[in-house]
Amino acid sequence: MVGGVLLVAAGRSVRPVDIGGDEEPTAAEIARLVIELTGSDSSLAFVEDGRGGRARPRPVTGFAREIFGWLPSVTWQDGLERTVAAFRGQSEPFPAPGGETTDGRAGEERWA
Repeated sequence: MVGGVLLVAAGRSVRPVDIGGDEEPTAAEIARLVIELTGSDSSLAFVEDGRGGRARPRPVTGFAREIFGWLPSVTWQDGLERTVAAFRGQSEPFPAPGGETTDGRAGEERWA
C-alpha cells in the first residue's frame, strides 16, 4: 500500500486514485477472520446499517494499474494475518475495551 501511495504522490494525476485491492470483503468476513486469528470468543451482532438499502461505492483500482502499473502484493487476508502477528510480537500489551491493558494496568496504553 505504501508503494502505491508513493507512486501516486510522485505522479502528476489530478484525479483520485484508488490503490486498494480488487477484493472487497464484507465487514462480516473481516470480523470473522479477526475472531479466528486472535482466538477470540466474541460473537458477531448484526444491526441495521442506516443506509436505507443504498449500495456503497466500489473501489475502482484499474486507474492505478493502468497509469502507475501498481497492483497490491498482499491480499487482505494475508495483511490481516501479518497485522495480528505483529501485534502479538509487541512488548507492550494491547489496550482492552474500557481502557485497561491486557495485563490489568489501567490508563497506561501507548499508541504510536
